Amino acid sequence: MDIARRAAYTPGIPGGVRGMNRGSIERFRPPAARAATFLILLTCLVLLAACRSDTAAGTRPPAGEGGREAKTVRVAAAARGSLPRVVTVTGTLAAEDQVALGMKVSGRLEQIAVDLGSRVTRGQELARVAPTDFRLRVQQSEAALRQARARLGLDDDAADEPIDPEKTPLVRQARAVLEQAGGDRERTRALFDQQLVAKSQLDAAEAAFLVADGRYQDSLEEIINRRAVLAQRRAELDLARQQLEDTVLRAPFDGAVRERIVSPGQFLNAGQPVITLVRMHPLRLKLAVPERDAAGLRTGQTVRLTVAGDMASYTGKVARLSPAIQESSRTLMVEAEVPNPDGALRPGSFATADIVTAADEPVVFVPQSSIVTFAGIEKVIVVQDGATVEKRVRTGRRADTRVEILEGLEGGEMVVVEPGNLVGGVSVTVAG
Repeated sequence: MDIARRAAYTPGIPGGVRGMNRGSIERFRPPAARAATFLILLTCLVLLAACRSDTAAGTRPPAGEGGREAKTVRVAAAARGSLPRVVTVTGTLAAEDQVALGMKVSGRLEQIAVDLGSRVTRGQELARVAPTDFRLRVQQSEAALRQARARLGLDDDAADEPIDPEKTPLVRQARAVLEQAGGDRERTRALFDQQLVAKSQLDAAEAAFLVADGRYQDSLEEIINRRAVLAQRRAELDLARQQLEDTVLRAPFDGAVRERIVSPGQFLNAGQPVITLVRMHPLRLKLAVPERDAAGLRTGQTVRLTVAGDMASYTGKVARLSPAIQESSRTLMVEAEVPNPDGALRPGSFATADIVTAADEPVVFVPQSSIVTFAGIEKVIVVQDGATVEKRVRTGRRADTRVEILEGLEGGEMVVVEPGNLVGGVSVTVAG
């Protein structure tokens, strides 16, 4: 039993080790062995730390100030320049004139010569109503005029001259009767004075003279009436001819057809719209300028505008200013005239306009690629004493590849071009 117990606690005997833990083994290990093991482990740790330090020192790149890595960047100076002072607003292009054209007379539409988008010139025929009825009315009026001229003793081909009533047949006949009655009265009165005729004969002569005088006055009034009838027949003929002319619808100005409303064969009432015509040159640009920018606006100022979907720029002039500010929107209504001789601009287009209120104004420019935008905030990275500094800025207009800085940056400061994800407080070196 004593031999078996000693074998269980003796190192090196498998059966004994199998039943022992690490703590038990350490208690039976000699103190000198334990100290040697601790020294060996400590030496290994020191050697490993030294190897790591040497490796890091051999591979680390050159460091800048504060031990941080220096990054090479390209910079550009914030340049001073000049730009026209402008007020930027948005508005709508409208036609200078737009009208729904209709016939002045009623009738069946015989022909329409234009359609949507057709370009027309002033006086061009657009549509026509069947003219047969109107031609007959002209002939009827011509016949009535000839009849009125004949009653005044005028030839059909005679020129329209002032009519002397005394030269008309009716008045000449009445005057002849009046003169004869006057002669008979004088002769009868002379005979009566000599007591050669009775008083009744003198009375009859006086009565005949009065009747003749009344007929003469009546003939003068009849001629005046016939002259009025002649003037009426002339007016009726002119009206009939005008109605015949109105069977043709003509363009009142140069423009383009915006809409065709009717079709040939349709019966039209007088005034019923046939087509809608718009004037394409010039166009009217309607702008609502904020009250804070309205003080510098004047008629005649230059307006530069662009429209959606068109990269070209167009120029116009301020033509009209409203006399009052709109209280609901606190804006001033402004209208500019924009030349459009080739029809490149279309009425109804949305436009962005710059109204030039001053010729030159000093500004600060930076390259467009130097602007960093995040969460709606614009900033630039400035290099000062070998390190980056973030500066928040407010930008304005853009000119080619440059951006105007309204505030936040002074002229001459060096800004980083294409900063990428560069932030402030980083040591940098400027590329040569």
